Amino acid sequence: MSTDSSYIEQNRASTERIRALAALPDAALRVPVGEHWTVAITLAHLAFWDRRVLAVLDETERAGRLTYPPIDFTVNDIALPFWAALPPRAAAELAVAAAEALDHRLAHFPPVLLGELRAHNARWVVRAIHRNEHLDEVDAALAAA
Repeated sequence: MSTDSSYIEQNRASTERIRALAALPDAALRVPVGEHWTVAITLAHLAFWDRRVLAVLDETERAGRLTYPPIDFTVNDIALPFWAALPPRAAAELAVAAAEALDHRLAHFPPVLLGELRAHNARWVVRAIHRNEHLDEVDAALAAA
């Protein structure tokens, strides 16, 4: 099965955006993004969800078919105080590490399984979709600060 591999470059580009934000001074990582989030919390959020997709990849590859652990979408609300407690630099480093690990796994994931993942949820393969939504919010918040 042939799978469109444009996601590899899209993910790489969004990881580079994460890396650039992670290199900002701590004061910039504390800039508010919306009502409750900061740049650092946004990066921690992206790290969390990239790790979620890594878990889906692990389960799918282990099973040899699309398999994913169920998750309640209220996890963002539940996890918010934990993300807020992270030192900004740690949140930035987690975001880069998770994005890099996931980009690598996706780029080398078995094509048939990748196709199943993408058919089920394109955002699990084209991580740039989710990342860029939040990264755009961060860019706007930093520009306004």
